[in-house]
Amino acid sequence: MKQLVTFWIEGYFYHPTTVQKLLSFFVYPIALLYCFIAWIRYVSSTPKDFGIPIVSVGNLTVGGSGKTPLVSALCGSFKKPAVILRGYGRASKGLVVVKDNHGILCDVSQSGDEAMLYAQSLSHAVVIVSEKRDLAIMMAKSMGCEVVFLDDGYGKHSIQKLDLVISVETPNSFCLPSGPYRERLWKGKKVIMVDENRSFFRQVRVENPTNKMVLVTAIARPQRLDPYLPSVMDKIYFEDHHFYTKEELEAILRQTGADSLLVTQKDFVKIAAFNLPLSLLALDLELNPQLIETVREYVNARKD
Repeated sequence: MKQLVTFWIEGYFYHPTTVQKLLSFFVYPIALLYCFIAWIRYVSSTPKDFGIPIVSVGNLTVGGSGKTPLVSALCGSFKKPAVILRGYGRASKGLVVVKDNHGILCDVSQSGDEAMLYAQSLSHAVVIVSEKRDLAIMMAKSMGCEVVFLDDGYGKHSIQKLDLVISVETPNSFCLPSGPYRERLWKGKKVIMVDENRSFFRQVRVENPTNKMVLVTAIARPQRLDPYLPSVMDKIYFEDHHFYTKEELEAILRQTGADSLLVTQKDFVKIAAFNLPLSLLALDLELNPQLIETVREYVNARKD
């Protein structure tokens, strides 16, 4: 039931049917109230200087936009970065240092899938999950980090930071619950808009391909993968951040007759230990040099 609701909501926001469009207009007064409250929250916030450069990578809408690969690519330009995120889907609460300068300190159930992906792919970075970003920022500062990257930090208006906002196309331009927008680009809020094929370019490859692959993934808006997919026998979607069991994946292999499960890097960190036949849809980003230079200039200016 949860999966059906999740997919219905994603369709409602990004590929609405006629009935869903009518529903969107029906709840529009609630959306106006929601947007007004978000604006009040913005104008009543005073950005705090934490004494360390902070760069936020976010988007205005709910659902996936490619924040994780962009943060990972930007971290490559610094020697001692920290990545801070909430840690959606994790079994733990509060602040958890997922990875320090010596290695990974917890398992994926405690960190959440996105944080573990950062921990495994960024050997030089500190990774922290916390519902309270201010506590995590102070922890990163105490650990000697030179810059903090906030995954999904646009709405943290009480934090002084450089805001990178990834553009997401949607036919529905309303605020929640009429549309996918959590916030607007508020007047007076300085941001750098980041667009695919201008600010960054995707490079996708399949590692360990087989003749008969079935796509299995638990990311938001999985249809985003379609332009990059090789030929697959089937596509099986789970709700975002779903934690798989070995038994359900084995059942998929039996039912489809596939030679391997084609998964994203975000899925891989949760199922690598199952010892199942896997093919990996690996993603790298090539950043526009101007974007890298803009971030470096901000970080260097904040250090001075």
